[in-house]
Amino acid sequence: MKQTPAIKEITAKTLVGKSMSMSLIDNKTFNLFSDFMPIRNTISNIVSNDIFEVLVYNEAYFKNFNPNNTFVKWATVEVFNVEGLPNGTSQLNLKSGLYAMFTYKGLAKDIGALMTYIYSEWLPKSEYELDHRPHFNVLGAKYKNNHPESEETVWIPVKLRVRR
Repeated sequence: MKQTPAIKEITAKTLVGKSMSMSLIDNKTFNLFSDFMPIRNTISNIVSNDIFEVLVYNEAYFKNFNPNNTFVKWATVEVFNVEGLPNGTSQLNLKSGLYAMFTYKGLAKDIGALMTYIYSEWLPKSEYELDHRPHFNVLGAKYKNNHPESEETVWIPVKLRVRR
């Protein structure tokens, strides 16, 4: 699972979609996407067909990691502007910043191995540390739901480590 990420600066993005609070133990991803996918095509001004799965963690989430800790997950698309949002959707703004981008290929249920590698091996040995901004996965053209050949990109917010 070892992988060297691409380090990329992203521009600010305006996303529109639905969100739900959950934990790794009480995972409601299926429910979230079941609510979002039927209304996805009613969202105006979409930039691309990519779906952004965004994870918003509180400041202490990784410092005191516990699989019962809650976070907010979003199912979204990027838009040029937010005119005429469909009922039940909300806007989420991603700020510009530095991200480590990893590519994941495989079943969604097996992504944990990559995430463990990122947080326990790659990040501690890198010149970067986590930045407190949303994490996200891009489900693009190579994404195939529940397929072993599915591919997505995993974006981890980082900043240069402060040496003490």
